[in-house]
Amino acid sequence: MLRIGPFDLPSPVVLAPMAGVTNVAFRVLCREQELARTGTVSGLYVCEMITARALVERNEKTLHMTTFDPQENPRSMQLYTVDPDYTYRAAKMIVDEDMADHIDMNFGCPVPKVTRRGGGSALPYKRRLFRNIVAAAVRATEGTNIPVTVKFRVGIDDEHHTHLDAGRIAAEEGAAAVALHGRTAAQRYSGQADWSQIARLKEHMGAHGFDDVPVLGNGDIFAASDARRMMDQTGCDGVVVGRGCLGRPWLFAELSAELQGKEVPAPPTFAEVCDIMYRHAELMCAHDGEYIGTRELRKHISWYLRGYPAGSGLRRSLATVESLAQLQSLLDDVRDSEVATALPNDADGPRGRQGSAGKVTLPEGWLDDPEDETVPHAADIMSSGG
Repeated sequence: MLRIGPFDLPSPVVLAPMAGVTNVAFRVLCREQELARTGTVSGLYVCEMITARALVERNEKTLHMTTFDPQENPRSMQLYTVDPDYTYRAAKMIVDEDMADHIDMNFGCPVPKVTRRGGGSALPYKRRLFRNIVAAAVRATEGTNIPVTVKFRVGIDDEHHTHLDAGRIAAEEGAAAVALHGRTAAQRYSGQADWSQIARLKEHMGAHGFDDVPVLGNGDIFAASDARRMMDQTGCDGVVVGRGCLGRPWLFAELSAELQGKEVPAPPTFAEVCDIMYRHAELMCAHDGEYIGTRELRKHISWYLRGYPAGSGLRRSLATVESLAQLQSLLDDVRDSEVATALPNDADGPRGRQGSAGKVTLPEGWLDDPEDETVPHAADIMSSGG
């Protein structure tokens, strides 16, 4: 059980927001898979990262990204923000227009185009600015049942850790929970996440009187057993899962069962994966239209097929699919083949982008004064499309 604000989640599992992945179609699919395989929907599924300024300015693409299915409860929205003023205005807009039931705040993005302007995982280094932003979101939600949570990384690099201060500051300003990705920005997604830093944060929060603020762990959860190990090793209150669910929307059913002491459902057969892929395509086409929806499916294909006996010809065909009818025809051939009942072989492990560690690109003089409250210039404009 995980409690975040007024929400009691039977499964302490949260879907990490991922740009271009965790749209309404993927979230619905994950919820459907958890329901079908366990009989309940018990975790928290967070939407794609939404830029606070773009939301306030009612950017058309951004508003489209805030779409929730009627069955989603609670509706969880993540904000990317660098400015206390736009943070307050965006959070107040969410409250006043009943756009979501939970606000998560992104201070974990390590992408160079974000950090070079002082956003994402670079921002918690500026302690006062970080505090002002969290306080603004909490102030905007006062008097409501909308909790604010905060997600961040260990720090900029090994010489500039910020996670202990970030967790304490967030709690002091009223955050209902904090989540830590056990990597620095310099690591990006390479190497292994340092779970010991999650344990350190949990201990630090308790030492400062914040035992009641849940600490969630993130990084390198690719199987149900990984989630159990993380919670046992770190004492964290729940887990956040990102890359591990790429091409595996059924992973949340396995995580839910494992962490609730239930029998973990078997992975789907190849034929079942085909059905799941088609359902994913249907949902994306309903959200974005068939032209965009089928093309968006293409990037998911290699993730779906990992560990399954799909030949190179099928992989190429699926990676260039242009319509639901074409997709259905290709998948029908699989369902009628001898590999339809095949189960995955070595399907666990890193998925999606990994890259390599490297020096973090920061604004000039960024590390000079951690107490500087100056809002980074244009950091909230570069991604104003969402």
